[in-house]
Amino acid sequence: MKRNVFADYIDIARPTHWVKNIFVLPGIILAVFFVPEALTAGNALRVVMGLIVACLVSSSNYVLNEILDAPFDLFHPEKKLRPVPAGHVKVSIAYAEWALLAIAGFIIAAAINNPFLYSTILLWIMGIAYNVRPVRSKDRPYMDVLTESINNPIRLAMGWYSVLDSTPPILSVLVAYWMFGAFLMAVKRFAEYRHIGDATRAASYRESFAHYNETRLVVSIIVYVTLFGMCAGVFISHFRLELLLAAPLVAMAMGRYMRMAYSDDSLVQHPELLYRDRKLFMQVLGAFALCTILLFVDVPPLYKMAAAVTFR
Repeated sequence: MKRNVFADYIDIARPTHWVKNIFVLPGIILAVFFVPEALTAGNALRVVMGLIVACLVSSSNYVLNEILDAPFDLFHPEKKLRPVPAGHVKVSIAYAEWALLAIAGFIIAAAINNPFLYSTILLWIMGIAYNVRPVRSKDRPYMDVLTESINNPIRLAMGWYSVLDSTPPILSVLVAYWMFGAFLMAVKRFAEYRHIGDATRAASYRESFAHYNETRLVVSIIVYVTLFGMCAGVFISHFRLELLLAAPLVAMAMGRYMRMAYSDDSLVQHPELLYRDRKLFMQVLGAFALCTILLFVDVPPLYKMAAAVTFR
């Protein structure tokens, strides 16, 4: 049976990972929360354009990742079968794909506004810093998690600027979103490390794993969760106490995700497939829906309780 070469070039752009661009949505929702009049039909088109840009530029980063990770993916039980390490694509054509996807994204981003374009360029630059030497932050312990997860607040900013033209997002939200992403990435590293099951082989697959072990990864996860909670608390106390009511659902979803990392061949290693865990999917959907509702529905007793505590 003849191999579909075109499909391999689509595969290295990882369209199945576009679901990660769901992280753009909170930026859109927060922009509407702070500036309700920004919810217009004209902005709806910009939001759609923004999501397209996020997909194009993230795919550009994925192509670069596929090219430069190929020698290391040979040491991973599943990733060695990807098109580049398996020799199914020409590297020169893959580099052209990387550049064209980015250029297409930048052209559309420029039609939205300058802050959105700058956020888009930053997302692309972080892909280079993550993958290309001499920086190649993915090989540095802890920096690998922090530089990959910083794409979360960048995506939030893209969502924000697809609705608003100039006012920047709230700092506490950006840092909380960054630390939430760091939690997700660190748990993924933990699941990968356990799945490989051999420290020497893990270090050959990813240089940062030469430093990591299960204890160090769990400790880092605790640090990221703590920072996420602190920064989220700053935002909640300053802008929206109602979000406290969603905290239990958010905590349950995060706990479920952490628990899944201990399973053999955990889905946590494949974020684009997490929807297959129905319980996690429902918890995340419920937490997201409740947070969205609580941004726009007032609960006056919460403020009376807060005022009473302050008075005492």
